Amino acid sequence: MKKAPHGLHTVHGWVLEAERIAVLSGAGMSAESGVPTFRDAQDGYWAQFNPQDMASERGFRAAPQRVWDWYAHRRAGVAQVQPNAGHVALARFARAHPGRLTVITQNVDGLHQRAGSSGVLCLHGDLLADRWLEAPRACCRLEDAEPGSPPRCGSCGNLVRPGVVWFGENLPVDVFEAARQAAQGADLMLVVGTAGAVYPAAGLARLARQAGARVVVVNPVASELDDVAHGVLRGTAAQLLPQLLEPGAGRPDQETP
Repeated sequence: MKKAPHGLHTVHGWVLEAERIAVLSGAGMSAESGVPTFRDAQDGYWAQFNPQDMASERGFRAAPQRVWDWYAHRRAGVAQVQPNAGHVALARFARAHPGRLTVITQNVDGLHQRAGSSGVLCLHGDLLADRWLEAPRACCRLEDAEPGSPPRCGSCGNLVRPGVVWFGENLPVDVFEAARQAAQGADLMLVVGTAGAVYPAAGLARLARQAGARVVVVNPVASELDDVAHGVLRGTAAQLLPQLLEPGAGRPDQETP
């Protein structure tokens, strides 16, 4: 698929023109803040375990303490990092232009929210949130769960699990529908820090293009969505998003080859 000119100056112009912008962010954006990718988080002691066993209902039921403790390890790691300049640029743009920008993320670390973005559509859930393993009964109140690894309902024994989407689970229906609508309604979609290999999330970029949006990939290396894009900017979120989104950015002398 032939691409339009894709220098920084050109894409900055597209940002200025767009009435509605959707941003799809992936693991590379979080990794730039120091958050290990899902598989990289299985280092040291945790490297001996199969990733499928650490991120599936089956694996949790088989070894709830081990899986819970691994997520506690991941939560502790996320607490030690900060949003990067890319997260901050998105939040600032959204505050300066209410209603124009929607952030859709495959990340579960909450960095977009910590940077100040509101209404973030978290396709794969929230690492820092808890929910019940089984459908909650009247006795199941998260605030009253008995402490443990994992916590549990003191009345019925229902286990607390991390609020993320595990292998084999569907994305949250309401969140994905909101993301689909944002993609279809966008004039411009920025695909940031994702390899574009995980569906249905990656399909949102194709949906946006089919609906008439310009699509721009922001990634330091090739992605599986480069062929969908009208423009490809080789660089990281922290490097390029401030230049695309902040006032006075995108001058011709900053254009990338």
